Amino acid sequence: MNIVFMGTPEFAASHLKALVESGVKVTGVFSQPDRPKGRGRRVYPTPVKSVAEIYGLPVFQPEKVNSGEGLEKLKELSPDLIVVVAYGKLLKSSVIDLPTLGCFNVHASLLPKYRGAAPIQRAIESGETRTGITIFKIDEGMDTGEIALRREIEIEISDNFGSLYEKLERLGREALLDFLKIAEAGRIELSEQEGAPSYAPKVQASDLVISDFSDAVYVLNKVRAYDPQPGARTSLDGKMVKLFGAVFSDRSYGKSRDGEIVKVEDHGMVLSCGTGNVIISLVQLPGKRPMSPKDAVSGRLIREGMILGG
Repeated sequence: MNIVFMGTPEFAASHLKALVESGVKVTGVFSQPDRPKGRGRRVYPTPVKSVAEIYGLPVFQPEKVNSGEGLEKLKELSPDLIVVVAYGKLLKSSVIDLPTLGCFNVHASLLPKYRGAAPIQRAIESGETRTGITIFKIDEGMDTGEIALRREIEIEISDNFGSLYEKLERLGREALLDFLKIAEAGRIELSEQEGAPSYAPKVQASDLVISDFSDAVYVLNKVRAYDPQPGARTSLDGKMVKLFGAVFSDRSYGKSRDGEIVKVEDHGMVLSCGTGNVIISLVQLPGKRPMSPKDAVSGRLIREGMILGG
């Protein structure tokens, strides 16, 4: 079976590596063009390109894949199946109709929930207790195609973006290898997506900000959704600080204001959040590395009684 792989970030790169190391024949790899990053604007290869080069796979990085040279190169490869994992481009019929078995996407949610670019963060932020991997046949909609395979896992209260990302990355690799065995045997069975769709738009800077501390569940999920990267943030004395390592506290600390640092202990700082209290284990102030709140108190950077979010 002649397979072409399309993907760009680390999540996709681990899937490509799993394919190659499992003996799957990948005849070509498509990735987004390399872009400048960081303060120095240095151009780095995409993670998928780096993996492809390690294994000696031909890599193509066209600005357009649905037409022009990108499409012509794809036609030359004559794929039986195209595997897409976080490629970053919507495919049109010119590509979708090309492979004999179709184009299939590995998506990190239980579709039709959380269609879009940031399904892991949005699931945590919304307080979901289950998520998973959906492999679906691509059509011209955004994550709307028929489902070929689905795997579910629990979102634990201790999960943050980092831990859930790793779980779904592992689950996605396993699911993709299972799907390719099904495809090789000619046993692909498709089913319609069922239920009301929801969406997971790309994370914007404004999504990271916590200004309302009246709901402990909201604060907890907001911090978890962006921990360890890029970090939920809030204002403190006119400066933006980042918060990490959120857990509930079942202790009572008496009357306090929403967003108040009511106690700083060895295990973190306790924030009053209206419906309950949330403990934050690490805080990052401007120009500093993440540190324990106790160290921040010692450095006179925070103190009990200060109000976050004001």
